[in-house]
Amino acid sequence: MHYTARAHTNIALLKYWGKVDEAIITPTTTSISLTLNEFYTDTTVWFDKTLASDQLVLDGETISGTAARKVSRFLNIVRDMAGFNDKAYIISTNNVPTAAGLASSASAFAALAGAASKAAGLDLSVTELSRLARHGSGSATRSIFGGFAKWVPGDDRTSFATPIFEKVDWPIQLMTVIINDQPKKVGSRLGMQHAKNTAPFYKEWVKLANSQVADMISAIQQHDLVKLGELAEANALQMHAMNATSVPPFNYLTDKSWQVIMIAQELRNQGIPVYATMDAGPNVKLISRPEDTSIIKKALTDVVTSSQIIIASPGPGIKVTSGDKI
Repeated sequence: MHYTARAHTNIALLKYWGKVDEAIITPTTTSISLTLNEFYTDTTVWFDKTLASDQLVLDGETISGTAARKVSRFLNIVRDMAGFNDKAYIISTNNVPTAAGLASSASAFAALAGAASKAAGLDLSVTELSRLARHGSGSATRSIFGGFAKWVPGDDRTSFATPIFEKVDWPIQLMTVIINDQPKKVGSRLGMQHAKNTAPFYKEWVKLANSQVADMISAIQQHDLVKLGELAEANALQMHAMNATSVPPFNYLTDKSWQVIMIAQELRNQGIPVYATMDAGPNVKLISRPEDTSIIKKALTDVVTSSQIIIASPGPGIKVTSGDKI
C-alpha cells in the first residue's frame, strides 16, 4: 500500500555539531530547534515484491549513486523492523530552497521514516519515528515534531527528540539571508567530526552548549524572544569560533556573513530584537518578530537584494496519510 508523508525542515537554535557514534548518529550535545512551516519534503513509499532494487525519484529525476545507497541503507532498517526484504519505490519532492542552506536532509529523512514505516506495516509512535529518522540524518530526528523540539544524546534507544512546544502561539519568524548558494567546500558531516577530533576547545564547547539548554527551554516557555535570540546567537558564534581553532582550521562565514551579523547587532542597539544564527555555511538566519520585517529588510539593502531574503514561520510536525498525496 502507498503512504505519503510530509515533514518540515528545522533550524537548530542550539547546535548539533559532532557525533559520539557516527554509525548510529548520536550527538555530543543536546540541541534545540524550531520547525519551519514553509519548507518541507513530501515522500511517497510503497514496497513491491517484483522489484530487484529500490527505486528513488527525487524532484522528478531518478537518483542513483551515493544518495540512492544512503536511502537503501535507511530502508534496510525499516525492512529489518518489519521482517521482510521487499524493495521499494520512493518518490520524493523537496520544497526546500537549496540556496538557503536549510537542511533538506532533515525533512527528507523524517518524511521517509514516516512513509516507509507505514508502507511496511509498522505503526510507530512519534518517539520511535524520531529514533528511526535519526539513522538517516541527525537533524531529521527533530523534524518529526512541530514548533520547538529537543534532541538529547544517548545510545541507539535513548537518543531521540521530544517536543517542547509544538504549537507556537507567539510572534517569531526566521529570515534567511542568502549570501552564497554554491556547494560548501567542507560538508557538515566532515566539518563537525573534524572539529570534534582536532579542536582543542571542543570538550569545553560541549559543556558550554549543554549548559545553555535549560535557559533556552525557559526562554521558549516564557516567550522571551530576547533571551532566546541571545542564546542562539552566542551558541552559533561559539560553534564557528571552535571551527577556526581546528587543525587545520576551517571557516564557513564570509565577509558578507559578518556584515549581516553586525547589522543585527546595530538593529538591537536601535531597539529592534533581531538575532543571528548560522549553520555550516555562509548564509545567516535572523530570528525576529514579523512586525519588524520591513525594518530589517531595509537595513540589509546594502548587503543583499530582497530576493536573497526568505522568510519562514513556525511549522507543524510530520503528517502521514495513505495514498499518493498529502
